[in-house]
Amino acid sequence: MPRRSLKQLYRDEFQGYTLHKLKQDLFAGLTVAAVALPLALAFGVASGATASAGLITAVIAGFVIGALSGAPFQISGPTGAMSAVLIVLSQKYGMQGIWVAGLLSGVFLLIIGLLRMGRFIAFIPAPVITGFTSGIALIIFIGQVDNFMGISTPTGESALVKLFGYFQGGFTPDWHAIMIGAIVVMTMLLWPRKWNQVFPSSLLGIILATVLGVATGWKVQQIGAIPSTLLPDARLHLLDIQLSRFTEFIAPALTITALGAIESLLCGAVGSNMTGVRLQANQELVGQGIGNMLIPFFGGVPATAAIARSSVGIKSGGVTRLVSIIHAAGLLASMFLLAPVMAKIPLAALAGVLMVTAWRMNEWHSIKFMFSKRFKTAMTAFLITMVATIALDLTQAILVGSLITAGIFLSQIAQIEITVQEVDPVKLREKGIEAEGKCRHVRVAFVTGPIFFAAAGYFNEAFADLGDTHALILSMRGVPLIDTAGIETLERLYERLHKQGGVLMLAGIHDNVRGMLERSGLADRIGKENFFWSSDQAIVESERRMCRYCAEDR
Repeated sequence: MPRRSLKQLYRDEFQGYTLHKLKQDLFAGLTVAAVALPLALAFGVASGATASAGLITAVIAGFVIGALSGAPFQISGPTGAMSAVLIVLSQKYGMQGIWVAGLLSGVFLLIIGLLRMGRFIAFIPAPVITGFTSGIALIIFIGQVDNFMGISTPTGESALVKLFGYFQGGFTPDWHAIMIGAIVVMTMLLWPRKWNQVFPSSLLGIILATVLGVATGWKVQQIGAIPSTLLPDARLHLLDIQLSRFTEFIAPALTITALGAIESLLCGAVGSNMTGVRLQANQELVGQGIGNMLIPFFGGVPATAAIARSSVGIKSGGVTRLVSIIHAAGLLASMFLLAPVMAKIPLAALAGVLMVTAWRMNEWHSIKFMFSKRFKTAMTAFLITMVATIALDLTQAILVGSLITAGIFLSQIAQIEITVQEVDPVKLREKGIEAEGKCRHVRVAFVTGPIFFAAAGYFNEAFADLGDTHALILSMRGVPLIDTAGIETLERLYERLHKQGGVLMLAGIHDNVRGMLERSGLADRIGKENFFWSSDQAIVESERRMCRYCAEDR
């Protein structure tokens, strides 16, 4: 399908818009707001920022990114995956680091979208994304153990180090905090799914936990004051940006960019399957870029499209991007009207929300599929990426997983199949092909797989001993591509045959392979008369030419 501009998206989206559709969008937007409120607060805290920063992020993203998104169903805000990246960044650089890296990532996303490079994000292997997601879920879960138990333990260099630290003891759990967190967890797990569409379980759990905490007077840590403004004192100012330190934030900004793009496009894929409306990937990245460039100046954290919120909007009957804007308006109203109440929410309650969310983040269907079917490559990539995510820097985790998968993939496709056979006149006659079969110097090699740098060694081994071959026919219908290393390998085979007075014939060549041969000049050296549609034609022609060798032998 051709790329459509934002103007065309708006025109198609709102064509025939009616009051009934507006009511649908209004109901869906308010429903999404109810779901997004506890998540925004929780992900703000989980990012190493504040609950109010998460709320501001959801509001700005809902308005700006929602208005510029590449599909009507996309709803953006703070997410669990992003919070796992940001908590590491905040521990090292503080909020200033989050804001600068977020600004840079917005610039990168905008450039990727304008250059229409969104499709390259799909090159990251699915097992790597699944492993990365599971690793992030573990980071979120481990990162909330302190709040859930009402304790404070030393920060670890990684989530894995932090996890091991709990087994060394040295802390006393607060059972009041654990009870509050457990109420939220049990509410979210036991609340019927069909009721969840009417009233979100996470919001209900937080209400119950907050009421319990206030009624009992338990001294558990709370969210604290939430500013009733979109311009808090703690936000990025242009004068605060130190250009000399920009290089420090390039690596984390690239991680945020990659994660933001992946999450947004995956969300778009899920939404497209649910609605049948195709996501304009590059427009989505442009919207994400502009939104994330603005959010730091309001004190928020980087945002991305969220599958949970987007799917709720779709299931609630939303039809246009007004759902995102209405949801943002609902969150903004709650900031002004409910700030005193939200300030009393226990951190243990938000920890419960995040722990259940982390469990549900895992792509359990994909994990079960690859392990039940014993796909060793996928299993290896998944496990290594997951372990690397909790043990290393998240940028390194993606690189490690991608490199391992690429290495395994290259190893697999490099094992091309080459079968060399003597001409069998009986079988040829059964096919209706007349061949004398008197000449023993004609051989056919059936090649299956790409001839490229990783397969060159195997190709050379297969033809190490040409013997008395005077005509070698390469049946290449199973060769989808050839690179420069493959051209050189084929050229050496041609030269060896040529020196012993033989000829190389090629049959069933794909157009792209022929194009490479022509560009390299090898096609002219082999000769156009030695290119055939099928190996059968080449066999008949080779026997006709080679009979003189047979006569000499006799």
